[in-house]
Amino acid sequence: MVDVIKRNNVRVVGNANQSIVLAHGFGCSQNVWRHFVAAYRSKYKLILFDFVGAGQSDLSAYDSDRYSSLEGYAQDVLEILEALHITSIIFIGHSVSSMIGVKAAIMQPAYFSKLIFVAPSPYYINEAEYIGGMEKEDLHNLLELMDSNYLGWSSLLGPQVMANEDRPELGEELVANFCATDPDIAKEFARVTFLSDTRADLENLQTESLTLQCSNDILAPLEVGYYIKEKAKGNTLQILEATGHCPHLSAPEETIKAINAYIQIEQ
Repeated sequence: MVDVIKRNNVRVVGNANQSIVLAHGFGCSQNVWRHFVAAYRSKYKLILFDFVGAGQSDLSAYDSDRYSSLEGYAQDVLEILEALHITSIIFIGHSVSSMIGVKAAIMQPAYFSKLIFVAPSPYYINEAEYIGGMEKEDLHNLLELMDSNYLGWSSLLGPQVMANEDRPELGEELVANFCATDPDIAKEFARVTFLSDTRADLENLQTESLTLQCSNDILAPLEVGYYIKEKAKGNTLQILEATGHCPHLSAPEETIKAINAYIQIEQ
């Protein structure tokens, strides 16, 4: 029997009745949620974890077939909830984890009361009238660079994704996160992240949701936020003043304030 807690390095902080699950994005680990832990640990039970291949997860549990699609990662989320015997959670997902949360909520809606998307995208590629942010050729070139020079790719992409040039330490942190992830697993997860098209899932989502879109994000432009708002039933769109793809790190106070307003707790 799989030890889900060990596999995903699950950590529970706080003992309140209402649970918040924090799901990190590609190339990161649960450590990116440290500002949220400080803000919410006294009010909520926080569930943190690492996807297999990231942080302190069990690398031996990685299975290329299982994780060849976002469904495999969504199944991990559901198995964590089952192992902890919790339902009606507030799920906060960053980047690709937003869509992992969508898939998990479609598969088992009773586990979820609200979904909160931080810099989400259901599809990263420009296609016809859809603006995803990247041309297909440019994305494939980026993935080829990742294959040939993972460390160089990390150093190039990290600061661009963080997009806070006046605070280079933020970009350096993202690069360090990329470099702490198993490179072989990261290459496979990158393809699943950037090539998956989850637009059709949005129309099947029944759980209410909040989209937090940054004002300038090279990976998830504003058009993506408006697309999610249009396609996902019960979605609320909030445009943040924050720039870059990681507002939970670059602008945690603004991000937390927007979430507080949505889940209606005192500031």
